[in-house]
Order: sequence, then structure tokens, then C-alpha cells
Amino acid sequence: MKRHKAGVIVGSNRRESLNRRLAQALVKLVEDRLDFTWIAIDDLPMYNGDLEGDRPATVLRFTAEVRQVPSLLFVMPEHNRSLPAVLKNAIDWGSKPTEQNVWRDRTAAITGTSPGAIGTAVGQQHLRQILGILGMTVMGGEAYISFKPEPVDRDGQFLDDGRREFCQAYMDRFVALTDALAPQHLETPAGAR
Repeated sequence: MKRHKAGVIVGSNRRESLNRRLAQALVKLVEDRLDFTWIAIDDLPMYNGDLEGDRPATVLRFTAEVRQVPSLLFVMPEHNRSLPAVLKNAIDWGSKPTEQNVWRDRTAAITGTSPGAIGTAVGQQHLRQILGILGMTVMGGEAYISFKPEPVDRDGQFLDDGRREFCQAYMDRFVALTDALAPQHLETPAGAR
């Protein structure tokens, strides 16, 4: 069976991000079935329509990488009951101009971790709403993971069987959705930049 590509976007620019550790552990669960590309967002300038005429190289790199994958895994912290500014900024760059929206017709899975009891539940709901509006098919189900106690070590290995099994089932569903909905090839819209 063909292995589809999937992008990983970590909604944090912290060097020691808890969500980057979680993302590494999630990828390891299914890396034998999906080819993952890590898509950086921390080098993007703040979105400004004045830059549309001559987009910065980092923005061109980012949108090109998103176009190459049919499916994306978003792993994010929650900031003030919403998604982090660095992630919202990346989404804005990818959605503009409207006719070149890189998110449209792609699938997404959303998860995240935080030290709080409800993980990143409210922030994930905001992200789910935004991605749906932009034309993404967002995988159903919820994966709010509390970082108390730590679910993964610094090498991206799960520390308890219960969380590993929960995350394995979630990622198995992500693989199945990607395989079911991924096109045979992704076409770049005319004039895409």
C-alpha cells in the first residue's frame, strides 16, 4: 500500500516545547505507515497584507511545504483558552489570498498537551472551527492530553501504557483518514505562491 505524506505543525516556538515532545512521540507510533514532514512556523513574520506583493522567503517555503501534504497533524498548547499566536499567524499566511488557500481540501488531526487538567480542550475547539472554515476536513474525536504526570520522555517515548494506547488509537484513525481521503497526487493551483 502506498504511504501517504503528512505534515506536522507544532503550535509552539519554545525550544523545550512539551507539545514538540508529544508530536515526536505521536509520529513514532505510525511512522511506518505515513511519511512525515515537519513544517516550521516559528520563522514566519507576522501576517501583513502589505507583504503580499513580495512574500518573504520563509512564507513561500511554508506554503510550499503545506501544499505537498494531503494531511496535517496539529499539536499545540493552549494560550488564554485559545490557540497560540504563532499558529494563528501561520494559518493566516496559508489562507491568503483566498483563491490560494493552502488548507483547502486537506485533512487534519488536532491534539495538544498542557499541565492543566483539561489539556488544550478549549484551544483545540477554536482551531477546529478555524480549519473547518478554511475548507479542511478535521478528524472527529478529541485528544486532550494532560502533561501531569509527563506522558512522554525527552526522547519521545511514552511513559505509561494507558496514554500510549489512547494515542495509538488516535493516530491509527489519523492514518486511516489520510489513506481514505488523500488524493493520488496534490496539484498546485495555477498562480500559487
